[in-house]
This record gives sequence, structure tokens and C-alpha cells, in this order.
Amino acid sequence: MTRRLRTLAPLALLTALPLLTLAPSQAEACGGTFCDTGPTSMPVDQTGENILFVLDGEFIEAHIQIQYDPEADADKFAWVIPVLSVPEFSVGSEQLFENLLAGSVPSYGFQSRVEPCGDGTDGDEGGDGDGDGDGDGDGDGGPTVVKQEVVGAFEIAVLQGGTVEGVMQWLGDNDYQQDPNAEPILAQYLEEDHLFVALKLVMNASVDEIQPIVLRYAGDYTCFPLRLTRIAAVEDMDIRVFMLGDGRAVPTNYRHVLVNPLMIDWLNFASNYKEVITLAVDADGADGNAFVTEYAGPSSVVPTQGLFSASWDAAVFAEMQDTPEAVVDALSAQGLMFCEAEQGCSFSHPLLEPLLNNYLPVPEGIDAAAFYSCPSCFAGLIDLDVWDASAFALALDERIIQPGAHAVELLTQEPYLTRMYTTISPHEMLADPIFDINDTLPEVPNVRMGEWALQCSGSAVFTLPDGREVFLPDPFTWPDFGEEMPWEEQIERGVLRGPNQVLVDRSDEIDALLAAWNEANGWPGDDGDGGDGDGDGGPDGGDGGSGSGPGADADGAGCGCTAGPTGAGGLGLALIGLLALGLTRRRR
Repeated sequence: MTRRLRTLAPLALLTALPLLTLAPSQAEACGGTFCDTGPTSMPVDQTGENILFVLDGEFIEAHIQIQYDPEADADKFAWVIPVLSVPEFSVGSEQLFENLLAGSVPSYGFQSRVEPCGDGTDGDEGGDGDGDGDGDGDGDGGPTVVKQEVVGAFEIAVLQGGTVEGVMQWLGDNDYQQDPNAEPILAQYLEEDHLFVALKLVMNASVDEIQPIVLRYAGDYTCFPLRLTRIAAVEDMDIRVFMLGDGRAVPTNYRHVLVNPLMIDWLNFASNYKEVITLAVDADGADGNAFVTEYAGPSSVVPTQGLFSASWDAAVFAEMQDTPEAVVDALSAQGLMFCEAEQGCSFSHPLLEPLLNNYLPVPEGIDAAAFYSCPSCFAGLIDLDVWDASAFALALDERIIQPGAHAVELLTQEPYLTRMYTTISPHEMLADPIFDINDTLPEVPNVRMGEWALQCSGSAVFTLPDGREVFLPDPFTWPDFGEEMPWEEQIERGVLRGPNQVLVDRSDEIDALLAAWNEANGWPGDDGDGGDGDGDGGPDGGDGGSGSGPGADADGAGCGCTAGPTGAGGLGLALIGLLALGLTRRRR
């Protein structure tokens, strides 16, 4: 009999900083962003970055997620992006990033099986898997403002030309945060004929109105800018790149790394995942400029729930200039709000509440929950000078409805998603990674399944998805293989056709060190009984199942369980816990 239990233990990922790429004329001529790091720093979380690229014929879309401190001063938000041409701007979908992260999150799981010990009992199920310038172009060094517009909550200006001193002066004169340390890097971008996109929040906007920004530009490959980022970056900063297109994406000027799966702590919710990635991409041959692929396959893995609904219609609100108290009922009818008299309202989109606060603010002295639950109860107190039905309808359409509809369109039209990840430190941000499509490469599943087989001796054998077998003297502790065991298995150069070029292959070394570990711990024994010498027929790799895929049943007698992904979302690494049968878990 086989019993199965599926659990997930997400590890929270660091949030993402805004970044952009625009198609460069040369590999070294990409863009970047910077933010102020002084006492009046902008409210952007620079501990990590998420960006989505969409390759669509001759055009590229860059969707940039902006994380911010909700307690920060909106006046301090500012952002500068080097670009090679004037892009089109639009508002992006925060929910799209949430769905991307949750749908493609890598999961490490395993089947659990207990060896029959001849007493005719299965044992009790123990363990619960807890792991517990001035822009006038008059020759004074100031840049020329070639484009200005308001997109969502952002005021955008595109600057061209001028000197670095003129650009810095323009930023200061126009209330954009800047860092003097950026001057030499800005000068380099100016020498490469870059323009600069400067963004800040419009007057009176609050930081909770910030959402992803989308830039669309001509190009056929993508570049992720890092050179300016290093000014305010942290050590081992998380960078995650998503690519939607018609095939798998690869880094072409950074290395691609396959990590050594033996270094992942499969039994402790892979709590060392970031450490493994960091040390693998820092290995000789990768040198801190490399990515791993966390998922590559059908984009259908990303759910569309919450992105858009056909019931959303901004036009109805444009007719409510004289009846603002009817807005909440209309939003509720469209599924954008859910209100209960005693519990207040909840919002199905993070931007809706800030929009209501702007256009239909709570009257002074009235509780927000009470007002939005029954605006008709306070109709006489509504500020009709603030309420603008047409403006509200336009904002609702631009910031919520259209971005959501476009997100669904992208996921429907683009068949393939690649998710890549790295960590990188400021001193390593000397080159901007470039990505392209190689549609001949195989898929990379985000679900990795092994098998944990408990022996009667109290030890266990863990079979990795690649078939390697690891003896566990302590069945609940992942081995420390010593300093000689490498963190990386292969380092590759990405190519545009055929297999990636292998530059470093340490597979034989890993196999030899694993064999030495197993042998030193007496496994397999001379009679292949799992090392306990009692002839009880412990797993030897030829029985008990290979654990090579989700849902595969363990062969042989005895009882067992399966640890596998539940499909639950999460913005971090999801890993599957251990269910031990008839034993008490020893915690590290």
C-alpha cells in the first residue's frame, strides 16, 4: 500500500527592484537604473529585481516590477533608465508578476517509502513535515526633453544629449533623486549615445499607486542593465528574469549554470537554496556572471485568475457624475469590490483602493470601512468638488482594466515561458546580461522529485531525480559532503541553436565524491542490503522505485507516502516536506 501526502513550504524571495533593458547596438551598450542612497533615498526596495521580457516579432516589451517601502515619502521616488531609443510607455499588471512567480516557482519534492521489516505492521504516521538640464538644447550642456507624458501614476521625461553635468543638473532642478556616484557611469552611457528615461510620481500621488511600468521598443533580443544598479545594490542581490516568447531563453554573454543537486538540502525545505545558487554562479568559469534556469516550458503554467474579467467595464462609471454613492455597488457588481456591513470592504485589485481614495475620499471624521460599505449612508458628505466621474473611469481603465486584459493576451499568445535566476553583488555588475531565444533546447521542469526510502536499520537512502543515490545515516539530516564537493555541476555558454556549449563539467568528480561518501558509511553493503548487513533487502537502486517524476508509485512491499507539490502559489521557492512513518523526527 502506498500513502501519499503533499505539502509545500515556501521560502520567501526578496522583493524586486525596478530595472529595464532596451535592445543595444552592442553587447556593452545596454542600459541600467540607479537610485539615490543618501538620507533621502527613494522608496524602492533594492534587495532584488524582477523583470519580464516579451519577444514579439520586431518588438520587445519590458515589464518592470517596482517594489517600494509603503511608509516612504512619495516625493522621494525617482528613477532613471538609460535607453537607446524613445520607447512607448504603458501601465503594467502587478497581478501578472504575482501569477508568474507563483505559477513557475521551483519545487523540490520526494516520495517517501518505508521498508517492510517483517513484523506485519505498517507503523504509525509520525512527523508532520513542519520545518517550521533645462531641456532647451541651447548648448549649455543641458539635455533636450524629447518626450514628456503621464502614464498611470508616473510623470515621465525622455532626455537626449547634453553633458553628464547637464543631465545631473536637470535631474536636480526637476526634483529627481540622483547620486553623485552615478556621474561616471552616466557619462559612459552618454558616450554610447543613450537617452535617459526619468520617472517620478505625479503630484499628490501616493506610493501605494505605484505599479509595474511597461516599455515597448524595437529590437530582437533583450538586455538586462546592471551597470548603474551597482551604485545602490546589496551583496548577492536576487535577480529574476522572465521571458515570454516562442522558445527557451538563454543568457548569451553571461554563463548558464547547472547546480549540483547534492548541495541542495532536500530534507530541510532547501533552506540553503540561495546559498547554493550564489556559490554555483560564483564558481570558477562562471565568475559571478551567470544564471540558472528555474523553469522553461509552456506559459500555461501561469494562472490567469485575478488578471482580468470580462465584467470589468469603466464606461459605466463615466455616467455617475451626479451619483457617486453608486460607485461601490457598481464595483461590487463587477467583482472588483466585496463589501459587508460589519466587516468593511475588500478589493480584488491592489490599485482600486488608492483610486477610490483619490476620487471618492472618505469624508472627514467617518470610518473608511463604514463609508465604503454604505456610501449612500453618507451621500451628503461626499466631496463633489473632488469626485470626477470621467477621470475615475479613465484611471480605472488605464491602471486596472487594460493592463489586466493585456496580461491575459500575452499569456495566451506567447506559448513559452523561461524563468532564470541569479544572485549578484555590486562589484560583479560590470556587464549587462543579454538574453536570446534558443528554441532547440529542452524544457526545464520546475517540479523536481526524488525518493526517500527509510530502512529498518533507521538509516535512509535518497534517490535524486537524476538517479544518484545518497545514503543518509541520519534519515532526517542532509549530508555535509565536505569542501571538496563542488556547488556547480556544469557551466555552459548559451548558444542560439543546438545544445549549450559545456565549458566546465564536474559530473565525474561529483559521482566519485558521492561514491566515496556512500562507501565510507557502509552503503551499499556487500550483499546489497542497504548497509546494515542483516540481509533484509533494503533499497539498492534496482527496486523501490526511482522517484524520477511526480506521482510515480514506489515499487515493492511496505507502505509509504509521497511528498509532492500541491500547486499552491507563493512568491518564493516552494519545497516539499518530509513525512516520516513510525519515527520521531530529529530536528537540526
